[in-house]
Amino acid sequence: MKIPQLRKQPEKKSCHGYKWIDNYSWIHQDNCLEILRDTSKLNPEVRKYLDEENAYTSECMKDTKNLQKKLFDEIEGRIKLDDQSLPYKDKRYEYWTKTTKEGNYYKKLRKKIGGGEIECYFDGDLEAKDKKFFSTGDLTVSYNDNLLAYSIDDKGGEYFTIFIRRISDNKIIDKIEETAGGILWAYDDKSFFYRKHDSQKRPRKIFQHVLGTQNKEDKLIYEEKDERFTCSIDTTSCEQFYLIETGEHTTTEIYYFHKNETVFKPKLFTKRQEGILYNIDSFNNYWYMHTNKDAEDFKIMRCEHEKIGDWEDFIAAKNGVLIGGLIFLKNWILRTEISDALGKIFVKNLKTNKEEELIITDEKVISPTVSLMQKDKNTDVLRISYESPKTPYRTYEYNLITRQKKLVKEQEIPSGHNRDDYIVERLNCLSHDGRKIPITVTYHKNIKLDGTSHLLLYGYGSYGSSMSPSFSTSKFSLIDRNVIWATCHIRGGMERGMSWWREGKMLNKKNTFLDFISCAKFLVKKNYTNKEKIIIYGGSAGGLLVSNVVNQAPDLFLGAIMAVPFCDNLTTNLDHSLPLTKGELKEFGDAKNNKEHFEYIRSYAPYDNIEKKNYPHILITTSLSDSRVLFDEPTKYCAKLREFKTNDNLLLLKCEMDAGHGSRSGRKNTIEDIAFDYAFALKIAGKL
Repeated sequence: MKIPQLRKQPEKKSCHGYKWIDNYSWIHQDNCLEILRDTSKLNPEVRKYLDEENAYTSECMKDTKNLQKKLFDEIEGRIKLDDQSLPYKDKRYEYWTKTTKEGNYYKKLRKKIGGGEIECYFDGDLEAKDKKFFSTGDLTVSYNDNLLAYSIDDKGGEYFTIFIRRISDNKIIDKIEETAGGILWAYDDKSFFYRKHDSQKRPRKIFQHVLGTQNKEDKLIYEEKDERFTCSIDTTSCEQFYLIETGEHTTTEIYYFHKNETVFKPKLFTKRQEGILYNIDSFNNYWYMHTNKDAEDFKIMRCEHEKIGDWEDFIAAKNGVLIGGLIFLKNWILRTEISDALGKIFVKNLKTNKEEELIITDEKVISPTVSLMQKDKNTDVLRISYESPKTPYRTYEYNLITRQKKLVKEQEIPSGHNRDDYIVERLNCLSHDGRKIPITVTYHKNIKLDGTSHLLLYGYGSYGSSMSPSFSTSKFSLIDRNVIWATCHIRGGMERGMSWWREGKMLNKKNTFLDFISCAKFLVKKNYTNKEKIIIYGGSAGGLLVSNVVNQAPDLFLGAIMAVPFCDNLTTNLDHSLPLTKGELKEFGDAKNNKEHFEYIRSYAPYDNIEKKNYPHILITTSLSDSRVLFDEPTKYCAKLREFKTNDNLLLLKCEMDAGHGSRSGRKNTIEDIAFDYAFALKIAGKL
């Protein structure tokens, strides 16, 4: 089959005295945001090219069809299809979530506390019927338990329609289109709050809609004027205040107002200060502030309601330890920490003022969580959970007084899973500048560490997002085929505090890529794998990572899987009309207005640094309605790479025509997409 070729149409570009030619920029449309709503507005020539790429990819992968089916069956076989969550006890009802063997989406159920019939108040499969794409943005029941508010995106572009349904008769009583998805009920249930996008799809306005009134009468509660910032609204733990948070990745500002105010007028809590992040909560007549002001890795302060500004340290800062937020009970406060890429839970007794770590298991490399069982905070019992790369999710009821725990739910693997068959290790490798990079490695106990094994190397490294050592039902389809799975906790995340993020962004961004390459070389040196047996995997900003390192060290890798990759980042950074660009100027820099930033970004941008040389096997996936990484980035990248690469290794582009940033919707589609990626990895590894 003929390899698709995208037509060249040279465009001269210039910035800060630099000039260059982009042969494929013509595929970007000025009305790109309209395409997210209506894909028929896509340039027909571009659609034809994407269809050709999809056909070519299908042809090249036809020898994996049986393998894909086998992988699908394996992955689905590890999922308990008929399952339900533990109930959460509200004031009058218990609420929980259920999935079924036949369904693709979840159902929301409830029953009155103390007995009564079970009600299904939301059925995802019914809502998704006849829709090519289906995603819920928010789903929340009113305080009086009578009304359901939910938002639906049926295109993938993250434009949500809000519906208000009366639960008693399932009647839709209100509808608002073109929202950002989030919904917050007012405490009196007479109105709700929601966000609207600006013309660049940035949620910068918060409205209040009173039930029974026309949408045009909705009141603007807050509008953010800085185009870098987006806003949201929430409530406090004491259920007395509303909070409006506005900000971007590095700076936040909060407004508040009391629920009893007759006219809602948000009041500024603390004025924004560049580089300072903070959020607040209220409980038992105290304001609590979680902030990095004078505490790089955060601290928690508190003050009395009547003495705002008269702060005292509640949880002091710890160098290199990321302090998390608080969960309140009447007599207890719980919080989390992350250090050395591992999470911990702490509990504080408010009667004795003593705090201690809550130990769940002897297993060392875990991801622990804590959650409340009920609305009533006058309790000493809650739920603690943990998972690890080899241990399925386990949830316990835990008594904070007696310290007794009872297993109440364990993630069931229907096809069987023996955690003792697998080994999980935490390694540290030295990067180019001497910094120790944590690596979490998972492999079957029968694997010999003699350098002969294939290895999948996963990374992200942006926005301060930390990669937790969690359990995955799908990974074992590779691990059981003697593929080692290694997750690199590289800089750009916050696994080792805010400095870990700071050292992997802006003019330090190259550390992210060099850390990843160092991890690959370290694993070769330690005989976990060998050169050209490594397959690298990353999505979105992780796709920026993967598409960069295949430019830097193509001979180190057998293959690469790039999911919705941010691989034409210089073009995106220069275009301030796109949804995310202005909000990320403190993450990647401002190439448009700063020459130093321009030169630095251009020096590592994957699309701009493709060269005439051999490249590993590459699979690129994208979605036509992706609003975060527009489809034209990976499409251009693939076309240019086809032009430049000098070997015959596979280069495949797979574009979903009815999907968004998270690819297709629904359980079966999700499993199919994973099976396709894994089949590609096994194909190039010679494991068909």
